[in-house]
Amino acid sequence: MPSFCPSLTLKETRAVLDRFPQLGCVKTWIWRRRNPYYAASGIVLASGGPVFIKRHSSSVRNAHALMQEHRFIAHLRAAQLPVCEVLVDASGACAIDCGHWVYEVHRAMPGIDLYRDAFFWTPFVSVAHARAAGQALAQLHLAARGYTAPARRTQILVGRFGIFASADPLAQLDALIRNCPSLARLLARRRWRAAAHKRLLPFHARLYPLLQTLETLWTHNDWHASNLLWSSARAPVRVSAILDFGLSDRSYALCDLAIAIERNIIGWRAQPYVHSGSIDWDALHAFLDGYESLKPLTEAEAHALPRLLPLAHAEFALSEMAYFSSVADAPEQAALTYERYFLGHADWFNGCAGQALIACLERRAARANTAYALY
Repeated sequence: MPSFCPSLTLKETRAVLDRFPQLGCVKTWIWRRRNPYYAASGIVLASGGPVFIKRHSSSVRNAHALMQEHRFIAHLRAAQLPVCEVLVDASGACAIDCGHWVYEVHRAMPGIDLYRDAFFWTPFVSVAHARAAGQALAQLHLAARGYTAPARRTQILVGRFGIFASADPLAQLDALIRNCPSLARLLARRRWRAAAHKRLLPFHARLYPLLQTLETLWTHNDWHASNLLWSSARAPVRVSAILDFGLSDRSYALCDLAIAIERNIIGWRAQPYVHSGSIDWDALHAFLDGYESLKPLTEAEAHALPRLLPLAHAEFALSEMAYFSSVADAPEQAALTYERYFLGHADWFNGCAGQALIACLERRAARANTAYALY
């Protein structure tokens, strides 16, 4: 996997953690991400216990943006969800601004990190994990209902669903590109309007009428097994910790569900970098059954999910394109993201496997209709 920022060093980690007298001296690494993608991170053993440290480029996350994230974590923690405690330094700051870099420090959470070395979009290893992940996501959404903060202002590397929630996505895309010079340069020689009109807007036309009935709330937006800690490798199992709220923002609960299906149920990487798209049907039903055991989908949500799924990754792909074409200085990766993720993921849903997945979710929605009618 390519790396787009330098790994953390023990020297810089000690310099940051010196601001946290409650942690004592830093001893050694427990784990460190070797090839950082968006941000560098690691877990160190301090005399005050193990702590997680993460370093962001200030071009991606300033201190204010991180504090928005931390307030959402604090809300979930107050609701008894298993999320990390964000630590504050001697001055009371939870986001440590060091110029080009901004750091955050969390207490390490208990649990087994079974998917730590998994590639993005690696499926669940068992049906039990899928069901437990669905239940944990439902718990998060129930707790998030009481969190009223507005959407984040930052545009880079957040998961939101604003462009395709609007009546005119092309106008929203135009506005985004005009305000993002790196995106404008990347797309200047591409027929992106025609491509979006042909390949994305048909999905939007089916989804848009149903979106008007759905409530917004703060969502995780990166619900993959690698962002969860587990009580056990096999059943019975529960999620013991929820990690990485870096992409969180105000969106729709269905966006979290769709992202989770995309990233855990579809085997994009059965062959490296090939959209093979095998589907784990048992995991799909276990995940949704787990979710609905605590938070049943409304009739509108059940019908909207298969319509939203093909567009779930498109807006984040634009955010990635902006990151790769500016902060990471990786124009080839930005171009690949445009073809493979902004357009390519939606294209997959027009193929046989994608249509089968949509049809499966539509059958679930029809069964939900029957249940509502009987009730």
